[in-house]
Amino acid sequence: MSTTNRSLEGRVALVTGASRGIGAATARAMSEAGAKVVLAARDEQALHAVAEEITGRGGSAIVVPTDVRYADSVSRLVEQTVGAYGRLDVAVNNAAGGGHGPTPLADVAVADFDSAIAVSLRGVFLAMKFQIPAMLAGGGGAIVNMSSTAAQWPVGGLAGYVSAKSGLVGLTRTAALDYAAAGIRVNALEPGPIHTENLDRAGPVAREHVAASVPARRLGRPEEVAAAAVWLCGPGAEFVTGAIVPVDGGLLAGMPPFSRPTKPSEEQR
Repeated sequence: MSTTNRSLEGRVALVTGASRGIGAATARAMSEAGAKVVLAARDEQALHAVAEEITGRGGSAIVVPTDVRYADSVSRLVEQTVGAYGRLDVAVNNAAGGGHGPTPLADVAVADFDSAIAVSLRGVFLAMKFQIPAMLAGGGGAIVNMSSTAAQWPVGGLAGYVSAKSGLVGLTRTAALDYAAAGIRVNALEPGPIHTENLDRAGPVAREHVAASVPARRLGRPEEVAAAAVWLCGPGAEFVTGAIVPVDGGLLAGMPPFSRPTKPSEEQR
């Protein structure tokens, strides 16, 4: 294992949606930073593959299959975390799902809208509802919720996803205010276009199109989002709570210049 950044040495970190993409990268990064990691998602086989990778590099990881739509499942996740490791210090609530493909709002099925809210918003509420008491018992902790740039820069046709991710911003800030004095910090990340399985399936033309919309002119990597999560959960961010941090290559900063001069003009010299 890498020992270049052991900012979470001795801590216990729980990651939901840890079976692939940003969640799996975050679990690996938490382990690299010294944490014992609990991996949660519905895909048990994929979780075990991530856990084996972590333990194969000298880390400690356990798998707890979890469906964040159900309170009993989330409660059991936290109970098994504390039972295995004795405490909970860090949580990254990354599980997302449900929803619908691009669809004009009036054509969205009620069940599809409800499914996006159930996983991506209500699921995070349930996660924090059970994580926070465990953290209070240990004297504090840090939570990172995974929102999206779509919370501030909505995407047409994705009413369920945008609503869930926007609501997650308010939920994060409310939790931060509720527990700041008790030593629990709650922040959110807003990833922009990240090269995960969804963009892989979209194909190279779609990836190039999306990358061209980013001021940095490239897609982000799951590891870059994971690094931000580790920082928010570590000692370097101890005075940061209620923050909504974009990891987006400048997407939310505004529109990049239409052209970039190759050399200074006479007026600039």
